[in-house]
Amino acid sequence: MTENIGYKLKRLREDNQFSVEDLAVQSGVQQSQIEQIETGKMLPSLATLIKLSRTLGIRLGTFLDGMECPEPTLTHREQQTPQLSVHLSKGNGSDIEHLKYRSLAENKTDRNMEPFIINVEYTDPDEMSALSHHEGEEFIYVLDGSVEVRYGSDKYVVNQGESIYFDSIVPHNISVQAPGEKAKILAVVYTPF
Repeated sequence: MTENIGYKLKRLREDNQFSVEDLAVQSGVQQSQIEQIETGKMLPSLATLIKLSRTLGIRLGTFLDGMECPEPTLTHREQQTPQLSVHLSKGNGSDIEHLKYRSLAENKTDRNMEPFIINVEYTDPDEMSALSHHEGEEFIYVLDGSVEVRYGSDKYVVNQGESIYFDSIVPHNISVQAPGEKAKILAVVYTPF
């Protein structure tokens, strides 16, 4: 899937007659990051995909689409896409795994919402300083464990069976609070086109 996203990004960038440098400037995504995504060496975060999709004038789902299916889609457990990992840069050339996510609707075309199952793993707060922000809204439902949602200057603890809904233009991130803790969430991300 990493290579698939990279291939789609490169094709869409070239179709829109953007150089890598032009896309970096207009999207706010680093040029080296775009190059790593296009070559399949890096899986972008959702925030990065949103920035790129907005700049290219496409839906977020375009990067995640599988087969085209305009009708309702049912995804059976055995048909679910492989889990993808999002790594955070530590700034010293290494990175840490933070989120593992699985798209639940990659076969539904023309969608405006992106539902994911996300496994959240502990990350040292000192290594996770960057907050994500993008246009749209997010709905988070905790399936297992508990998560801390940083939203602007506020923090919210959301436990199993609880949910939080917020405007994603406000800087935010999701984490577990202690080493060894893990959580599983259902996240639905809406981005206006």
